[in-house]
Amino acid sequence: MSALPVLTAKDFASDQEIRWCPRCGDYSILAQVKKVLPTLGIPKEKFVFVSGIGCSSRFPYYVDTYGFHSIHGRAPAVATGIKTARPDLQVWVITGDGDALSIGGNHLMHMLRRNVDLKVILFNNQIYGLTKGQYSPTSPVGSKTKSTPFGSVDHPLSPLCYAIGSEATFVARSVDVDIKHLTMVLERAAAHKGTAFVEVYQDCNVFNHDAFLYATDRNVKGDHILYLEHGKPLVFGQTVKKGIRLNGAIPEVVELGKGISEDDLLFHDEKTSDPSLAFLLSRFKHPEFPEPMGIFRQVESSTYDEEVNRQVAAETAKRGVGDLDKLFNSGDTWVVE
Repeated sequence: MSALPVLTAKDFASDQEIRWCPRCGDYSILAQVKKVLPTLGIPKEKFVFVSGIGCSSRFPYYVDTYGFHSIHGRAPAVATGIKTARPDLQVWVITGDGDALSIGGNHLMHMLRRNVDLKVILFNNQIYGLTKGQYSPTSPVGSKTKSTPFGSVDHPLSPLCYAIGSEATFVARSVDVDIKHLTMVLERAAAHKGTAFVEVYQDCNVFNHDAFLYATDRNVKGDHILYLEHGKPLVFGQTVKKGIRLNGAIPEVVELGKGISEDDLLFHDEKTSDPSLAFLLSRFKHPEFPEPMGIFRQVESSTYDEEVNRQVAAETAKRGVGDLDKLFNSGDTWVVE
């Protein structure tokens, strides 16, 4: 058997003109995905990218793989069908906060609970960019947009809370401009067996610029971002002198060195089957708490596509290969002349 050809990021660059706004955060996400794909040891023709509708959903045109630009909110359903029919393929779902969490919310939930072996990247810019700046399911209360000129009165949806509440087996968050961290998260997602859900804070520099400045500005992000590491205490801060501990069941920010050591802090455990800790962390919001970045949860469970194919194989062994023509002509039939 011949060895696989050595691939590079350039091998995954398509010949299509990239039609995102200059300096859009989507460029960085695309670049890191193209960097990760050749490291996975998977033949190029075994990748499929499926998207819905939105700026992020142009993604399949920009990677030189098989792809499917589907319809609004339905990428999880299309991707589930592909993975179930072709379990040998690695299938990625590319979606945005509007596409996934508004019209697509029902499809996303069922994909997550089923644990289909898909890699999902949700671009979250807290706005509808493609349709020119309306508020989205993740827009903060008070957001003044073209569809909410006096400020949004909706309470925003947390993608991570949604995913963990749906019992997703892999849940993570990163930010578009943190190249090293984003690459690590994508590599971990690609290696996970089951639904790997990754939220990426992505800057829409036209309609919602600097929405995540607290998470990207090197001068301040140390005090607002908490990097999760399995088995490590929850520490943060520009000088790494702050931490998170539990006061009973309530988390609180404390300062190290004033009678408090790292042993007093909450330790991260991404492997526990109980999603309570991951859900607690997903509730941390700036500015009251630092916002966690990294892997919130990563556990093993059977996948929907494997179980379906196992069931089909068992029934085929018991009953034999089906006859579609016989099925069509069984029972009551009519002849229309």
